[in-house]
Amino acid sequence: MSKIFYYFSHFHLEKSIERSLKVENDSHYICNLSDLIRKYEDWKTYLPRVKPYYAVKCNDNINVLKLLAFIGCSFDCASAGEIEKILSLNVGPERIIFANTTKFAKHIEFAERHKVNLMTFDNEDELYKILKIYPNAKLILRIRYGSDKALYKLSEKFGSLPNTEAPELLKLAKRLKLNVVGISFHIGSRCEDYKVYCRAIAISRALFQFAADIGFKFKILDIGGGFPGDNFNRIKEFSIIINDALNRNFPLDEFPNLEIVSEPGRYFVESAFTLVTQIHSRKITRDANGKIVSVMYYLNEGIYSNFLFIPLGPEKVTPKILSHKRTNEKFKTTLWGPTLDSIDKICQNIELELLEIDDVIYFINMGAYTTTVGTNFNSFSAKTNIVYFLEKNIESNKLNTELFDFNFINDT
Repeated sequence: MSKIFYYFSHFHLEKSIERSLKVENDSHYICNLSDLIRKYEDWKTYLPRVKPYYAVKCNDNINVLKLLAFIGCSFDCASAGEIEKILSLNVGPERIIFANTTKFAKHIEFAERHKVNLMTFDNEDELYKILKIYPNAKLILRIRYGSDKALYKLSEKFGSLPNTEAPELLKLAKRLKLNVVGISFHIGSRCEDYKVYCRAIAISRALFQFAADIGFKFKILDIGGGFPGDNFNRIKEFSIIINDALNRNFPLDEFPNLEIVSEPGRYFVESAFTLVTQIHSRKITRDANGKIVSVMYYLNEGIYSNFLFIPLGPEKVTPKILSHKRTNEKFKTTLWGPTLDSIDKICQNIELELLEIDDVIYFINMGAYTTTVGTNFNSFSAKTNIVYFLEKNIESNKLNTELFDFNFINDT
């Protein structure tokens, strides 16, 4: 069973890694649960009108979900399996949005049986599917409005064109007597073009008016996800832009009962997880004079486990060395994963000092879309153990220690 170190001082990354190595002698994550609490408190402070529905697909670690549920977060689920997992935590169905615009029929049936009635759609066939299976569902129309600067352009796959398709879908839903309650959009994941929120919110406001003209009474605006979650706290940057757009297009005096929601994933978990790896093999290339030309290190994690986002991205990671530098001289370096596939390359053409077998290399900001997408290729397990940390402070004292799926170690 994974363990938690519960201690008095503030979280210190490298000291925590050293502690974790005492109980885990293989690759593992360290998870700072206090970071999740801080992120939630920051969200409430800087985006007071926006209710977060955590995107379960980003990281479905059971202790992360338990903590978020306990402190009051709601959840964005993409499948019956995710809905079932959240319901098992005694989260009420009213705290779940089934945010998948193209759902399996049997998953809609599951949602209907468990009274999860809030769900998205973006096409005509989905409306007829819902009409047949769950006609009493509360529907949110997802429009297509993304940014070219997003690393993952979700608008290529999801959403209806706001000026043409969306009005026609609303008219069809009205004829079918389906209950459409709002609009949603997603500007794309890993997008820092925050001004796109302004335009998307303004377009949503126009669709609210169109819906009202044909007899709908919209109650929900879903501004999606895409918020950064690394250890550089940028919520102040995007909250100023979003709050301004909301206040201009949906002023409180005109929309006092409007529920504004979002679907943050990586915002909550990315910086909370650090991946700790070790070098299990090394290959040194030397020139004719015996001088080191380059070095290749083979780690016990690779792209088939927790680095799958690298070839899918493309994204880059920055390795950090736990031990002190032995020399100022650095060498051209490549980091490989453990499998026999030549694409199992974590990074290349970086400069590192000479390291030894069993040395520790760690990677920060590893909580988003890592643990949920790994494989067991070459029978290397995609399941990576986690050691949890929780700072002893006012917030953590409110937590029931029986909430979590691990033992406590009191490390003062």
